[in-house]
Amino acid sequence: MATTVTTSTDGKTWGGGNEPMGVSYGKMMMWFFIVSDALTFSGFLAAYGFSRFKFIETWPVADEVFTHFPFMHGVSAPMYYVALMTFILIFSSVTMVLAVDAGHQMNKNKVILYMFLTIIGGLIFVGSQAWEWKNFIKGEYGAIETKGGSILQFVKNDANHSRVALADFAANIPTERVQDTRSKGIWFFDEPAIPTYTVEQITEGFKAHPDVLVRTEVIDPTTKHKTILTREESLKRMETAHYVVEGANLTRNEYGSKLFADFFFFITGFHGFHVFSGVLINILIFFNVLLGTYERRGSYEMVEKVGLYWHFVDLVWVFVFTFFYLV
Repeated sequence: MATTVTTSTDGKTWGGGNEPMGVSYGKMMMWFFIVSDALTFSGFLAAYGFSRFKFIETWPVADEVFTHFPFMHGVSAPMYYVALMTFILIFSSVTMVLAVDAGHQMNKNKVILYMFLTIIGGLIFVGSQAWEWKNFIKGEYGAIETKGGSILQFVKNDANHSRVALADFAANIPTERVQDTRSKGIWFFDEPAIPTYTVEQITEGFKAHPDVLVRTEVIDPTTKHKTILTREESLKRMETAHYVVEGANLTRNEYGSKLFADFFFFITGFHGFHVFSGVLINILIFFNVLLGTYERRGSYEMVEKVGLYWHFVDLVWVFVFTFFYLV
């Protein structure tokens, strides 16, 4: 059987040259990186989706977790600040488009302006994400973890069933607690930060406040809200109280399933690392623009390459935002 070899007009098998499909080497490598990174994020989000589907009954409700807004302490503003963060990041993508377009026109001053706005937008987003982490870790209401590992939250015994913080009903029982650490000679044990209240204080305070009920982490499929127990059922569940949970970490989570906190820290942290890295790269490119490096080269292609990365980071956040906050 004869073998057919396709050759170009000049006799060479490969005629793509140094820029196949008219794309420079640097831009092609950026696209390779974006595709591989997109597969990485896809794997993370897929794992999050499968885990959520498996533990859907105890998965935290985003509207109850992300309710804070800067300088509005005590005001419930579910999802407002996250929406603002998303808008800022998307707007920074618009300014990056304008910077790339200005580079095509060899307009140095406009490139400087739009690159600066992009950097500011990225810094605001990273700072906002750190602020969200702080509130997520600190918590707002607190909860009780049972001996079986379930989370018990507290609500008022009224029509609205509004949340009640541990500080609102905890009993004032004098107690002395010492945190065990390796520095005290317990080399094999390092106890985490001691909660503000003990299980005894919460239990006795709950018994003394008949206007408080227990809300479990399990979502009622009919009402789509977490299950609220009667006063008798609440007292019985409180007998299994084991640990006071305040906020969220990699071990415990006052909002519900522990996996939610694990995925939240990992995926949003991984994305935040990408944004922070993009800000640093943008700053480097920004100073090169100021110094006229690309003006002398006669091309602002470097701005376009970093713009591809920035658009990718923005696009990934749209999926992260959808998975964690909207769905």
